[in-house]
Amino acid sequence: MDMDDRFANAAYIPDGMSYPEKWARQAAAFRATAKAELDVRYGPSARQVMDVFHPEGTPKGTVVFVHGGYWVAFDKSFWSHLAAGPLAHGWSVTMPSYDLCPDVHISEITQQIEEAVRGLQGPLRLTGHSAGGHLVARLAGMPHVARVVPISPVADLTPLLQTKMNADLRLSEDEAFAESPVNLPPPNVPVTVWVGGDERPVFQEQAKQLADAWGVDLVVSEGEHHFNVIEPLADRDSRLVKALLS
Repeated sequence: MDMDDRFANAAYIPDGMSYPEKWARQAAAFRATAKAELDVRYGPSARQVMDVFHPEGTPKGTVVFVHGGYWVAFDKSFWSHLAAGPLAHGWSVTMPSYDLCPDVHISEITQQIEEAVRGLQGPLRLTGHSAGGHLVARLAGMPHVARVVPISPVADLTPLLQTKMNADLRLSEDEAFAESPVNLPPPNVPVTVWVGGDERPVFQEQAKQLADAWGVDLVVSEGEHHFNVIEPLADRDSRLVKALLS
């Protein structure tokens, strides 16, 4: 079994390589008109900064979106437009960057996102995509977290030990086990695991693993693949936004 191929996404998505440029363009256009504080520092390294988007009036609470990229790619600047859905319902939206592997280990990234979340005004709704789905699932038990929606999460890191990307991730068996949400006790907050119906089988399997391990809801969003499954966050009336804010 080729584990690298199982976790590959872009090669199996039509025009998959065009998505990062599109995300960056949409995000920049959104920031140009949004009420936002950019590059708010939450830690000592250059990447430990976050963008905070404010709704009109007093916010109902804070939504945190944590980006993906297999812990080795991207930053907060690609996703700003995804704040639109929660903002329209009166929620503040925070999007942190974080240090990337191989400069740090995944367990250190988890600690960084925990630090970013700790000082935010509750109630908190956490959501994240792919590696970001892993990170928000890891933090589901934090104080003031009221709901968590991991989107296409990497919930069991053990298979990554068999991938070439582990040269950068530098996962050991112990860290892979400890950092896998499927091995953690179910949190005492509502969780909805979300995955696209057209995603690679491994992501559907991982989403089901987490939902089964925690005894929580699993939504398979038909017709969506790994790159467009997050787009409904920009739509105030989408099922994804309703699941996050309910």
